Amino acid sequence: MPLTSYIVALGSNRRGRHGSPRREVAAALAAIGGVRTASRIHETPPLGPSIRRFANAVAWIESDETPEALLRRLKAIERAFGRRRGQRWGARVIDLDIVLWSGGCWRGRDLTVPHRQYRDRRFVLAPLAEIAPNWRDPVTHRKTLPLLHAVDRRRPCA
Repeated sequence: MPLTSYIVALGSNRRGRHGSPRREVAAALAAIGGVRTASRIHETPPLGPSIRRFANAVAWIESDETPEALLRRLKAIERAFGRRRGQRWGARVIDLDIVLWSGGCWRGRDLTVPHRQYRDRRFVLAPLAEIAPNWRDPVTHRKTLPLLHAVDRRRPCA
């Protein structure tokens, strides 16, 4: 497969062998390889039942892997970092998700690209806007910044 670009979301809210969640995200960036650029690491509130804040980032990587091959490699990195399947939205050492692909859409048994919920997740869109504000969603054809602004408008005021 020719070289293509991917947007990968990274998140951690539990210490691991590399240290704090921020260090886990930084170590995962190094383990992924092919990083063209990466956002800064954002601290964000948890979704669901977890009480620990997350360290989140987004990386633009280049790879000759198919989306399914990249997914297998990302899952192997998660396992090497100590990630174990468990409670949805629970604490995790590292979470690596393929969010977007320069090839557009992909649907396989274990993977759908673009990620189904990324348009509703500020913790993905804000870092993504730092590194790829003009990347178009292949489904809605909207750029990253308008997607981020739409999420911000839906958030209730405190």
